Parts: sequence; C-alpha cells; structure tokens
Amino acid sequence: MNNPSNAASPEGVALETHQLLLTAIHEKRLMRFVFDGKERVVEPHDYGIHNASARLLTYQIAGASGGALPGWRWFEVARMSEITLLEKTFAGGRPGSGKHHRWDTLFARVGQP
Repeated sequence: MNNPSNAASPEGVALETHQLLLTAIHEKRLMRFVFDGKERVVEPHDYGIHNASARLLTYQIAGASGGALPGWRWFEVARMSEITLLEKTFAGGRPGSGKHHRWDTLFARVGQP
C-alpha cells in the first residue's frame, strides 16, 4: 500500500478529494456525498484504483440506494460530489470486509496504517 501522506491523487481526482478520502478512512469517519444526484452516507473502507478507475468501497448505511441498506457499495470517485466528513466515527472492519478485492493500487484500507 502506498504511503497516503505523500501519495499523489489519481488521474481525474482532485487532490482535496483524495486527501479527504484518506482522512476519512484513517480516522474511521462517516462520509456524506452525492452520487448520481442522490445523497449517500457511508463508512469508507477501501480506496484505490480498481479496473483502472479510482473507486471507494463502502458500507452504505443511509441515503438513497438501488438496493437494501445497509450494504456494501462501490463508488467511482470521479462521480462523487459534495463530499463531507462527518464527526461520527465507526468501529472499523465489518463481517465480510475481510474478503478483499484485488486492487490495481490501494491507497488506504480501514485498520491499516
């Protein structure tokens, strides 16, 4: 895993957004953002490049969703807007979160320095 303190943001992701995602994961803070015009509230778990696209693997706990909540969701970072870190924190990994995906590049994972 890359060192987040000096990792450059991936192509198509603003440095401010990149740093916000890293902070959210390392501090285990809930996030609120808009994706495809709908508000989501998530626990960010993994952030990196997957299939050549910057993505965030989350456990979505509230907001709009096409499926049942809570549940695991992938989000393309370039399609996220109005990203806000919330004060509320979460415990970290969840049952089933040990089943990790293969990342092209992993910037941050909950529970890893």
